[in-house]
Amino acid sequence: MVDYPFLVEELKRILKEKQLKFTRQRELVLKALFDNEGHFSPEELHRLILESAPDSKVGIATVYRTLTLLEEEGLADSISFGKEGKRYEIGLKKHHDHLICLRCGKIIEFFDETIEKQQEEVARKFDFQMTDHAMKIIGICKECREQEKKKK
Repeated sequence: MVDYPFLVEELKRILKEKQLKFTRQRELVLKALFDNEGHFSPEELHRLILESAPDSKVGIATVYRTLTLLEEEGLADSISFGKEGKRYEIGLKKHHDHLICLRCGKIIEFFDETIEKQQEEVARKFDFQMTDHAMKIIGICKECREQEKKKK
């Protein structure tokens, strides 16, 4: 995992390159992603920012625009939930995949060497040069299954 000062310097470099200003609002979006473990919708991040810095005057449009920029530049990653939108996490983390619960929305990160090797073998089999991949396994978590059993 990278440290926060590195991320801030990287954001400053990217913004300068794009002839955009480094603002407190943009930094607060990055900081909210860095400080909070998990995967967040733009609305959840907006709420976290306003809770931690109520005087910041960060608008939801700024959160959306900044997340798009951070994702384009690899400082944030997202998981698409179709009609429900995206959830974001800090980028530049060690590669991992996701288990996503359909009931409660919990996202569990995992890494499995066997799966990684299998994906590489599939790419080789089809003479495909893999540059990246994202895996999400969708289902129902243990806690939700146990709650459903209790209701029966």
